[in-house]
Amino acid sequence: MKQLLHYINTKVLVKIMSLKTAAVLTRIVAGLLTSKAIAVFIGPNGLALIGNLQNFVTSAQTVATLGFYKGMVRQVSLYKEDLVSLSKSLSTVYYVGFITTVLVAFFSYFQADYINTLIFPTYNNYVYAIKVFAIALPFFALNMYSFAIMNGFSKYKILIIINIIGQVLGLGITLLLIFQNKLDGALIAVSISESLIFLITLVGIINRKSFIPLISVRNISFTFLKQLSSYTGMALFSAIILPLVILAIRSHIIETIGYKEAGFWEAMLRISKYYLMLVSALLGLYIIPKFSEIHDIKTFKREVFALYKTIVPVFAVGLMLVFLLKPYIIKIVFTNEFAPVEGLFFWQLLGDFVKVLSMIISYQFLAKKMFWHYAITEAFLVVILYTTSIYFIKTYGVEGAVIGHFVSYLMYYGVILLIFGSSLFGVDSSPKN
Repeated sequence: MKQLLHYINTKVLVKIMSLKTAAVLTRIVAGLLTSKAIAVFIGPNGLALIGNLQNFVTSAQTVATLGFYKGMVRQVSLYKEDLVSLSKSLSTVYYVGFITTVLVAFFSYFQADYINTLIFPTYNNYVYAIKVFAIALPFFALNMYSFAIMNGFSKYKILIIINIIGQVLGLGITLLLIFQNKLDGALIAVSISESLIFLITLVGIINRKSFIPLISVRNISFTFLKQLSSYTGMALFSAIILPLVILAIRSHIIETIGYKEAGFWEAMLRISKYYLMLVSALLGLYIIPKFSEIHDIKTFKREVFALYKTIVPVFAVGLMLVFLLKPYIIKIVFTNEFAPVEGLFFWQLLGDFVKVLSMIISYQFLAKKMFWHYAITEAFLVVILYTTSIYFIKTYGVEGAVIGHFVSYLMYYGVILLIFGSSLFGVDSSPKN
C-alpha cells in the first residue's frame, strides 16, 4: 500500500498534473460547452442524431488509422536511437496507414448515401456531413501519426500545447457553426473537429523536418507491421464495435420510443464520459506500465487490491456526489428541457462503478498483450450490452438502456473475475520463511 501511494504521489500525480491534467480538463470543458450549446440551440432531438454521427466517425477514424497510435508510440520510443529500425517503423505505419485512410475516405465519400441510411433514421438526409468527414479524414490520420512520433520522443510539453490550442480552436469553430447553422452546423463540427488539430500539429512537424527523410517506401517492413498487430487488433476491436453498438441502441430508441428520449440517453452518456476521462487518465498512466513490469501472480494480486483500496473508494464518493447533484449538473451542462435525464443517473452510475472495477483488472490484457482474452471478453461485453439494452428498453423504456449498461458490465466483471480468479483469490503457494 505504501509503495503504491508513494508511486502515485511521486510519479503518477506529477505526470498527470504536469502532462495530462491541462489537456484532459480542456477537453472536458470543451465538451461541456459544446453540450450546452447543443442543448440551447438544438435540443434533445438533435443531440440523438449528433450522437449517431459521432459514433460512426469514431469507428471510421479507427479503421482508417488501423489503431496504430499506441503501437507507433511504443515503436518510436523503442527505436529512437536506432535510425534504421525507426525508419522501417515510420515508413510502415505512414504508408500502410495512408492506404487504409484513403480507402476509408473514398468509401465514406462515394457511399455516403448508403452510410446515411445506416446511421440516421428514416427521412433524415445528412449525406453532406458524411462527405465532409471523408474529405477531412486524411488530416486526422496525419495528425494522429504526428502525435505518435512526438509522444514516442517524449515531447510531452509540445503535445499538451497542441492539444489545448487544438481543443480551443475546435471549440470556437464548433460553437460558431452551432450558433449559425444549428443542427447542420453541429454535424459539420463533428465531421471536422478532430481533423482541425492538424493545423496546429503542422507547426510541430515543420520544426522536426529531420523525420521526413526517414519515411520511404523502400523501408516498409512486414516484420514491423506484425509487431504492431497486437496493438492494432485490440484498438480496432474495441474502438470500432462498441461505438457501433451504442449507435444501434440509440437508433432502436429513436425508432421505438422517440428522438427526444434518445437525446436524453445521449445526454447521460456525455455526462458519464466526462468524469470517466479523469479516471481513465489516472489508470492508464499507472496500471499499464506497472502491470507490464509484473511477472508473478503475488505482485499482480497485491497491485489490484491496492488499487481497490485507494482508487475505488474515491471514485465511489465521486459518483455519490454526482448522483446527489444531478439536478444542478443537468441545468449547468444542458437545460431544464433535459430534466428527465435525472431518472437515468442511478443505473448509469452503478454501471460505471462496476466498469471501473473490471477495468482495473482487464488492463492486464493490454499490459501483457493477451489479445484473444481481450477480444473474447470485449465481444461478450458488446453482445450482452446490445441484447440486455434492447430487452430492458421494451419493458422500461429509455431507462432500460442504462439498466442494460449496468447488467452487461456486471456480467462482464463476472467473466473477468473468472479469468483472473485463481490469480486474485487463489491460495498463495509461495514458500514461507
